[in-house]
Amino acid sequence: MPEITVLVVDDEPNICAVLSSTLADEGYQVVTASDGEQALRTLHRQPVDLMFTDVLMPNIGGLDLLRRVREIQPRLPVVVMTGYGSVPSAVEAMKGGALDYLTKPFDLEQVKVAVRRALENGNGEVAAPSGPAPAVEGVIGSGERMRQVYETIRRVANSRANVLVRGESGTGKELAARAIHRHSPRCHRPFVAVACAALSSDLLESELFGHEKGAFTGAIAQHSGRFELANGSTLFLDEIGDISPNLQLKLLRVLQERSFERVGGTKTLKVDVRLIAATNRDLEQAVAGGYFREDLYFRLKVVQITLPPLRERQEDVPELAGHFVRKYARENGRKAAELSQEALARLTAYRWPGNIRELENAVEHAVVMTDPSCALIGAEALPELGGAPSEAVSPQEQDPEGAGQELGPVAPELARALDACAWNMGRAAQQLGETFRCLRWWVDQCETNRPHR
Repeated sequence: MPEITVLVVDDEPNICAVLSSTLADEGYQVVTASDGEQALRTLHRQPVDLMFTDVLMPNIGGLDLLRRVREIQPRLPVVVMTGYGSVPSAVEAMKGGALDYLTKPFDLEQVKVAVRRALENGNGEVAAPSGPAPAVEGVIGSGERMRQVYETIRRVANSRANVLVRGESGTGKELAARAIHRHSPRCHRPFVAVACAALSSDLLESELFGHEKGAFTGAIAQHSGRFELANGSTLFLDEIGDISPNLQLKLLRVLQERSFERVGGTKTLKVDVRLIAATNRDLEQAVAGGYFREDLYFRLKVVQITLPPLRERQEDVPELAGHFVRKYARENGRKAAELSQEALARLTAYRWPGNIRELENAVEHAVVMTDPSCALIGAEALPELGGAPSEAVSPQEQDPEGAGQELGPVAPELARALDACAWNMGRAAQQLGETFRCLRWWVDQCETNRPHR
């Protein structure tokens, strides 16, 4: 029989001692924790095959702990114990995924039976330690490219290292960041996210670092920034390549010294924040062009995770599509349905320039357009895929030489607008009357076609 590790979580030392002795006599290895926070740290530090947890504990109670364990280790058997047994709490525990429910004071024979029942599979044999799932909670795909991503997420999750997540728009960069947080010792604190491209430079500075009362017009009260809110947790900065040079310098200081001042303030605040940044830009080009600080780039890129576009992981399309079918059937009150073979063939053959986000939208459309009484979603319910605007190739791909000629007169106008907006692409796009994505594409092309010196 493989060695089985049981985690006992209870704020009463006597309970931990009695259970440890009883389970050790049965041949199990036992580790203990005095509350939910300590239990989560233990789960991230070592493999555990079964958990006993009390309900009423300081910091994180047993039912909250059960919910969080279900997020990070969905297959871990959990037995809930309480001295205040009641039908409602028993029902809540079982709904949360508990396999058994014991009321204190319990007979030690009940404990032994509960352990055997939790560890036995359908054949009555003791299950081997489950180990990590091949995938990572919240991220879908079982192809080789994604398995490499999962392995990196698991390795980096328990560290404090900054992570740079790269990939095209719609590939799931924020999902990967959330997975790192969920599998880290910081998972019991809120995940804090900021969309850098959605805010002007001044607003983004205030959002990140906070401001003091009277720091600027409209600052009628002190405001805590996202770095303060993420103290002890994870801060995710999406589209990090869009921040202004001034903010790049401030961000570098926070990463180096773990301290900052609010806008308009003089008090230095110390923080413990794990930073995950994401971008779909070529940061190496931005560094070479002088638009992004090289020292900040290396600070962000301690560990790099590159998410493949969906066209390079077509084998994951059926799994992703099935997930979205179930999601939107549930959200729209529809019966469980499946995609027809023809529908799956169309989805798998398409190149998905909009990546997972485009696939999700297509599947939602198909679910909504299918008769609620149908158990099969046909290809006719899918939106038009071929020749859609999102699939159109860029002018440079259509005519590289022509695109290069067009860039000449456009580049100076772009540069003037970007300089005037402190390189905030959102504001520059508004000034030029263009969409953000269009402006981003032109900037990337200007960098690509700029003469080398």
